[in-house]
Amino acid sequence: MKVTFYGVRGSVPSPCLENVRYGGNSSCTTVRTLDGTLIVLDAGTGLRELGKQLLAEGVPSTIHLLITHGHWDHIMGIPFFAPIYRPDVCLRFYAYTPQQLAAQQQMIMFHEGHFPVPAERLPARIERILRSGQSRPEEGAEIGSARVTRIALNHPGGASGYRIDDADGSSLCYLTDNELVPPGAVTTPPADLARFAQGAGLIIHDAQYLPEDMPHKHGWGHSLVDQVLELGRQAEARALALYHHDPDRDDDALDRIAAHATAWTEAHAPAMRALVAAERVTLDVKG
Repeated sequence: MKVTFYGVRGSVPSPCLENVRYGGNSSCTTVRTLDGTLIVLDAGTGLRELGKQLLAEGVPSTIHLLITHGHWDHIMGIPFFAPIYRPDVCLRFYAYTPQQLAAQQQMIMFHEGHFPVPAERLPARIERILRSGQSRPEEGAEIGSARVTRIALNHPGGASGYRIDDADGSSLCYLTDNELVPPGAVTTPPADLARFAQGAGLIIHDAQYLPEDMPHKHGWGHSLVDQVLELGRQAEARALALYHHDPDRDDDALDRIAAHATAWTEAHAPAMRALVAAERVTLDVKG
């Protein structure tokens, strides 16, 4: 399994000189499974960069998309994804709840007030697949050589996290946007998330905030860095990528977070590698 980051920012894209090393595009990550299937996790502005690369290297006939939720920073790249304008391409969107399916059917980013090209004029074939219904989302579904399972996350308006287990035993958990310790009712507690992610080769988790951001941003749907490191320790993950960086967190600040994460894992979880996600970095996730 090969995992590549194309957008690692949260809330809003932040392209500027101060962010050039880690990147300023919003959430978009790809997974290439054992059989070559392309799975796209979220469709923020990083999706545009992915589209350009696919045009240069070869566009698969089918591209599989798993969207965590419909906030703008996770869908705003879709109208600018070059393969969506090719009639020889199928974009297959997976919905694990009826609410997800309804949002995909609305395709709000293509409404006249937002974009000049309506969804019905897109050349690519758009398929929407509802994976719930008679079977529970937690039972999983096959995408290429991998099995994908879903878990509900703690985020205003709701969000879905995904676990991808490939045929060779490699595994990835993608958990953003998620507040591990939210105020009020908890959709999924950290212990359940740790069980969901148990033994994963790589966990990618929202780590947008630091203690100094609190309490003002408590309840905004994102986690503190140390909370995420502790989740990785409890899940016994082999690697943990801190993700969905605050748009005001520049490269130097992310370097400091990376140094802190390295020191924390050396002290508390020496078997786990911690890193700060950066655009165009590819990770080999082994079984």
